[in-house]
Amino acid sequence: MSPKQAEISGGLFKQLSQYYSNLIIDKYLYAMRFSDETLMDIMKRFSRELGNGLGRDTNPTATVKMLPTFVRSIPDGSEKGDFIALDLGGSAFRILRVKVSHEKKQTVQMESQIYDTPEDIIHGSGTRVWGTFQILTVYKCLKVYLSLCTDSSGVEGMDVVTLLNKAIKKRGDYNADIIAVVNDTVGTMMTCGFDDQRCEVGIIIGTGTNACYMEELRHIDLVEGDEGRMCINTEWGAFGDDGMLEDIRTEFDREIDRGSLNPGKQLFEKMVSGMYMGELVRLILVKMAKEGFLFEGRITPELLTKGKFETKHVSSIENKEGLTKAKDILGRLGVEPSADDCVAVQHVCTIVSHRSANLLAATLGGILSRLKDNKGNPRLRTTVGIDGSLYKMHPQYARRLHKTVRRLVPESDVRFLLSESGSSKGAAMVTAVAYRLADQRRQITETLAEFRLTSDQLLEVKKRMRTEIQNGLGEKTHDSATIKMWPTYVLSTPDGSENGDFLALDLGGTNFRVLLVKIRSGKRRTVEMHNKIYAIPMEVMQGTGEELFDHIVQCISDFLDYMGMKNTRLPLGFTFSFPCRQTSLDVGILVTWTKGFKATDCEGEDVVGLLREGIKRREEFDLDVVAVVNDTVGTMMTCAYEEPTCEVGLIAGTGSNACYMEEMRNIEVVEGDVGRMCVNMEWGAFGDNGCLDDIRTEYDRAVDDFSLNLGKQRYEKMCSGMYLGEIVRNILIDLTKRGFLFRGQISETLKTRGIFETKFLSQIESDRLALLQVRSILQQLGLDSTCDDSIIVKEVCGTVSRRAAQLCGAGMAAVVDKIRENRGLNQMDITVGVDGTLYKLHPHFSGIMHQTVKELAPKCNVNFLLSEDGSGKGAALITAVGCRMREQKEQKS
Repeated sequence: MSPKQAEISGGLFKQLSQYYSNLIIDKYLYAMRFSDETLMDIMKRFSRELGNGLGRDTNPTATVKMLPTFVRSIPDGSEKGDFIALDLGGSAFRILRVKVSHEKKQTVQMESQIYDTPEDIIHGSGTRVWGTFQILTVYKCLKVYLSLCTDSSGVEGMDVVTLLNKAIKKRGDYNADIIAVVNDTVGTMMTCGFDDQRCEVGIIIGTGTNACYMEELRHIDLVEGDEGRMCINTEWGAFGDDGMLEDIRTEFDREIDRGSLNPGKQLFEKMVSGMYMGELVRLILVKMAKEGFLFEGRITPELLTKGKFETKHVSSIENKEGLTKAKDILGRLGVEPSADDCVAVQHVCTIVSHRSANLLAATLGGILSRLKDNKGNPRLRTTVGIDGSLYKMHPQYARRLHKTVRRLVPESDVRFLLSESGSSKGAAMVTAVAYRLADQRRQITETLAEFRLTSDQLLEVKKRMRTEIQNGLGEKTHDSATIKMWPTYVLSTPDGSENGDFLALDLGGTNFRVLLVKIRSGKRRTVEMHNKIYAIPMEVMQGTGEELFDHIVQCISDFLDYMGMKNTRLPLGFTFSFPCRQTSLDVGILVTWTKGFKATDCEGEDVVGLLREGIKRREEFDLDVVAVVNDTVGTMMTCAYEEPTCEVGLIAGTGSNACYMEEMRNIEVVEGDVGRMCVNMEWGAFGDNGCLDDIRTEYDRAVDDFSLNLGKQRYEKMCSGMYLGEIVRNILIDLTKRGFLFRGQISETLKTRGIFETKFLSQIESDRLALLQVRSILQQLGLDSTCDDSIIVKEVCGTVSRRAAQLCGAGMAAVVDKIRENRGLNQMDITVGVDGTLYKLHPHFSGIMHQTVKELAPKCNVNFLLSEDGSGKGAALITAVGCRMREQKEQKS
C-alpha cells in the first residue's frame, strides 16, 4: 500500500470511527433530541400553564405563577430624570446612578460602584442585609429603584422595601423615594424597550432562566382592571414541577434534581439553564466512561467531582477550536482523552445545549403565540430583550434559539435584542417610566377635570336653564332670551282617530327625505310608510335659498312620480329642523341656519312660503301644506301616538333640542290662556348670553371659534353629536403636543377638522370593545397608537360624552320639573319621546342622562321612549292632527 493510499485509508477509518462514535452517542442521548412535533406539543403545554397562572381559580395550583409586576408601560422615549438603581442578586451588589436626559436625543449615562456582600450576611438575618446599606454613600434625595434577590433568613415573606426603608431611616442622614422592586427579567425588557419600543418580552438565559412579557390586563384575574397591559413575570423555571414534563426528562435530569438544594422544584430550569448544563454533561460523561464508551473506561476523582465540568466548558468545546479546548479541559480532569473522545464529548455538549435552546424556544414560542392572539393580528411583529451569560457567551446557542423560534412560530417577525445592564439600567428605566406615567396621569387628570361636573354644578345648570325658559316665555324678556321657546301651534297630541294619506318632508341635515305616510284608525291602528332619500350637495346647502327650495321641489316631483301620485293633492307636513319662529301651524320664520347650512335669502323668511313658491315655479303638482314641523315636536308626537303620557320631545343626535306641552297661560307671546301648546325650546342656544362660560373649556371655545356660527348654539356645541368628536380631537391635539399621546407626533389626519366623528366615540367607548379594537379604529384614522394611547383616548372620549349626557340631563330635569310645578303636583309620572343617533348608538349616553334626570328631578318619574321616525311619521301625525282640528273648527263655524 502506497503512503498516499495509507493516508486515505487512515482518514476513512477516522471518519468511520467518528461516525460510529456519534451513532452511539445519538442512541445514548436519543431522549434529548426533540422533533418539531414534540416541541410544538411542549409549546402547547406551556401555553396552557400560562393561562392557568393568570386565572384566579387555577393560579394556586399552577406551576408557572405569572406574577403581576405592576409595570404597565415600556419606555416611550420621553423619560428623563436622575435615578439610583440598587442591584442585589448574588455575592455582590451594585449601586448605579442613572441619568436619563431628553434634549435633542434621549441618552442614558451611568456611574456605578460594586460592593461585596460577606457570606455570613448573605445567609444571615434580613436585618443585617439591609443594615449593610448604611455603609454606602448614596446620592441624597434621588429616586431609587431596586432589583433584589437574597436568601437571608428572616426576609422570606417580608416586604424588602419596608426593610430597606427601615435601614435608611436608621441611618438618618439621607432620604430616598423608593418606587418599586424590580425583577431582573423585567429590567432586561425595560432596558431593551428603551432602545426598541416594540420590545414587549424579556428573557434571562444564564445561570438561571426566566421570562416576562406584556399581558392584557383583562386576562390577569389577580389584578383589578381590564384596560391596558401589565408586565407579567412568568417564573417559568418551575414549568414541569407538577410532572407535566416527565415524559421528556432523562435519568440525568433526575440525578441533577436529586442532588440539588431544592429537589422537585424548578425542574424546567434544571433542564435548560447555565447553572446545571455543565453538570448534566459531566453526569453523561461519567456514565459513558463507566460503560466503556469514553476514555477507555477510565474514571478519575476529578470527573466524579460535582461542579468540575462547568457550563463555560460546554460553550468553549462547541466553539471553533472546540476539539483543542476539549482536550485541554478533559486533560485537567485527568482522563487523557483520545481524539475520538474529544469528538464524542463535543457531540455530547452539542446535544445538551441544543436541547436547552430547543426547550427555551418552545416556551418562548408559547409567549409569542399568546401575544399574537392577544393582538388579533395575522402576523406578530415584536422584539425580545435577552440577557444572561449562556446566551451571550455561546454564539451557536443563540443561533439555534432564533432558528427554532422562527420555525415554531412562523407567523411572527421576531427581533432578538441583547440587553445592557438589564437589572440596573432596566430598573432605572422602570423608575423613569413610573415617574413619566405619574406626571402624565396628573396632567391628564387636571386637563379633564374641567369636564367632570359636580352635582352642585349640574344643579346650577338646571337652575339657569329654568331661568332662561322663563325668559323665553315672557313677553317682555322674550326678545333678549337665548332660549326662544317658540310656540308651535300644535295644541294637541294624537287621540287615535287620525286617518288618511299624508306627505311628509324631512330636512335636517345633508340628506333630505320625502315620505308617504298612510295612517289608518280603528281597532287596529296602523301606520304604513314609503320614503326615498335624496342628497343635498354642499353647494346647494350654502348657495341661494331659491336653489335650495328648487332642489327640494325636484326631489318631491321625483318621489310623486315614483309613487304614481302626482295628480293627488295631498296634505303635507314639512319637518324643518332649524330654529323657527312660528306664527301659526303653517307659518315658520327661519331664525338662523345651523348644521352647516348657509343658503342666502332664507333667514327671516317663512319657509312654508318658500316651499310653496318653489312648487309654483315647477308647475307640475299641488300640495296642501298643513304644518311646518320641528323634528323635536315630531318625535314627541310619534311617541304620544303610542304612549298618551308623552308630552316632552328630545333630540340627542347631530343637534340637540327639546319641546314640551306648556300651559297656554304661561306663553305670553301667544293670545289665549286655555289649554296647552307645544313649545319648541331651541335650547341649543342656551348659554349664548355667557351664562355657561364658567363651565366652558378652552376646547369648547376652540370648537366654537372654527364653527360656521361663532358664538351661537353654545349649549348644543357642548352636548350634541355634531361637536363631541371635534372637542375630543382638540383635546387629543393638546395632549399630543404635550407628549402624552402618539409619541408627541401630530399626524396630518389629527390636524383635519371634523375627522374624528362622534360615531368613533360610540365605538371606542363600547364595553365590548377591547383596546386592540380601539387601536384599530385609531389606525383607520391614520393614528399609530400604542396600548397606552388607546387607554387615554378612551378616557378622553368617555369624559367628553359623559359631560354631554349630564348637561342634557340637567336641561331635561329643568323641563320636567317645570311641567310638574305647572300642574301643582308633588310627584309626577311623565314620558319623554327621544330620537337621535347619540342617544340611540352611544353605549353610555342614555344611561348617564337618565341617571342625571333622576338625581336632579327626584319628584318626577320620567320614562324615556325611543321614537320611531319622529321627523317622518311625526310630521304626518302633526299634519293629521292639524287636519282633524281644522275640520272640527270648520264644523263648529
